[in-house]
Amino acid sequence: MEVSANTPAIVTGGASGLGLATARALAAKGAKVAIFDLKEDEGAKMAEELGGTFCKVNVTSDEEVDAAFAKAREAHGQERILVNCAGIGNAIKTASRDKQTGEIRHFPLSAFEFVIQVNLIGTFRCIAKSAAGMMTLDPLSEDGDRGAIINTASVAAEDGQMGQAAYSASKGGVVGMTLPIARDLMREGIRVNTILPGIFDTPLMNAAPPQVKEALAASVPFPKRLGNPEEYAKLAMCMIETGYFNGEDVRLDGAIRMAPR
Repeated sequence: MEVSANTPAIVTGGASGLGLATARALAAKGAKVAIFDLKEDEGAKMAEELGGTFCKVNVTSDEEVDAAFAKAREAHGQERILVNCAGIGNAIKTASRDKQTGEIRHFPLSAFEFVIQVNLIGTFRCIAKSAAGMMTLDPLSEDGDRGAIINTASVAAEDGQMGQAAYSASKGGVVGMTLPIARDLMREGIRVNTILPGIFDTPLMNAAPPQVKEALAASVPFPKRLGNPEEYAKLAMCMIETGYFNGEDVRLDGAIRMAPR
């Protein structure tokens, strides 16, 4: 599907990092981008810069997601593109022993559930609602292409580290549902693909001390650096614009395989 002037698109988590880079890439081709994010100040500023629309939304809320889709569609029309970048993480061991007191504690189940709610269920919530909307559109080509959906997983879906049980489970779920959803939507001309980023230079990573970032960069086989959000955006655009790209989960990681810790 060619991205051209006034193509309606939605990017969740679009106020910063991978989502913002993708929103910019879409806008550069003329797309009308709606940014879904909780960061109201940054999101509104970026939407104005890109000539788009900002929708404050928590992807764990049915009501907020419905309202955001309604606002975006009123402004730009029914989206043909959805890119899911909204997500969170934590680092808690399944069970651990305090080195000083010997006290044993387990992963708080509420914290596990919250990561699943945001990263997995939130992603699916947006996919399902967007796909239902895309089904109302006329096809764009002889192939019957109506729209494209891109999801964000993580290399942690395949080689999660210590403390990443919740994060890995949530991202593994995104990977696991990609092909079934692509098959669900195959007769409707809606393609679904997922990117598994490695270690990227995002605002979250910028908060880390320089020596930590240097060590992480050195662990990447090649190139020995952190990924650039623009590289994620390039792959997302390739998936959107290449009509035969469907049902795939693609690592974007400089060949890294994460160590246990």
